Amino acid sequence: MKLKLYFLETRPQFLTLAVVLAILGTCMAWYDGFFSLGNAILAGIGLVLAHAACNTLNDYFDYKSGVDKATNVTPFSGGSGLLKAGLVKPREALWIGVTCLIIDVFIGAYFVWIKGWLLLPLIIVAALCIIFYSPLILKGYWPEWSPGLGLGILPVLGIYFAQTGMYTWPALIASVPSGFLVHNLLLLNEFPDVEADKIGHRKTLPITMGRRNAAVFYTVFTLLVYVWIIGAVIFKAMPVFCLIAIFTLPLAIKAIQGSFKSEDMGKLIRAMANNVMVVLLTQLLMGVGYILSGVFKV
Repeated sequence: MKLKLYFLETRPQFLTLAVVLAILGTCMAWYDGFFSLGNAILAGIGLVLAHAACNTLNDYFDYKSGVDKATNVTPFSGGSGLLKAGLVKPREALWIGVTCLIIDVFIGAYFVWIKGWLLLPLIIVAALCIIFYSPLILKGYWPEWSPGLGLGILPVLGIYFAQTGMYTWPALIASVPSGFLVHNLLLLNEFPDVEADKIGHRKTLPITMGRRNAAVFYTVFTLLVYVWIIGAVIFKAMPVFCLIAIFTLPLAIKAIQGSFKSEDMGKLIRAMANNVMVVLLTQLLMGVGYILSGVFKV
């Protein structure tokens, strides 16, 4: 029973993001002529554990700061609720997160050993984004950059490096939409938590800019995803079939429209649902684009 609660504390329903990031990075590596099923699986496990650590540590710091008690829980935000309900103790949540990070240290060390030390700076920066996000980064202006980098761009590059043993400019360019998408995933999910986040002295964009201006910010970053993909294909930094990722644009428009109506919780939750679909499907379709381009030699 306790193990099940520990598992639920990681918020497994949200770990799909890590799986999608791993798939994208692996598809990019395969397109460039590199693929190892064992390395792909192990690196993917490491990424899932890193995301699980981020979720549990965020829950821990939310509870300790008092934010958790004032949070409006939605299907997409508000934490696991297990600490608030007393089903999991704070120290247990802390140790779940720490344990996930410790396992990741060994996985990361393995890939540094077999693929090269250039992976080490990426791992360090990603780890710092995870560890300091809740206690420190959220108290600085524009904290959404951290998940965009640490749970968006860097994971894709890390998975790619675990396959190829190198970084390339096309790989970096292809990872940027993931950064925009994960940035926006956190941004829109912060809209219901404005009052609660103020308790923790946080400075999320909906707090510092107001919800409407934050919606404008969200809109710009959402549209940048599609502009970036189109531009990358035009300049041959990404293969042409990656343009299928643009098919998520209608969902993105619905999410944008809902972000400007955040005072209506029903419309905001629908926008958040559309946003999650945009984040996951856009990256999956990018991965499919790499596979199709490799198959058809485009």
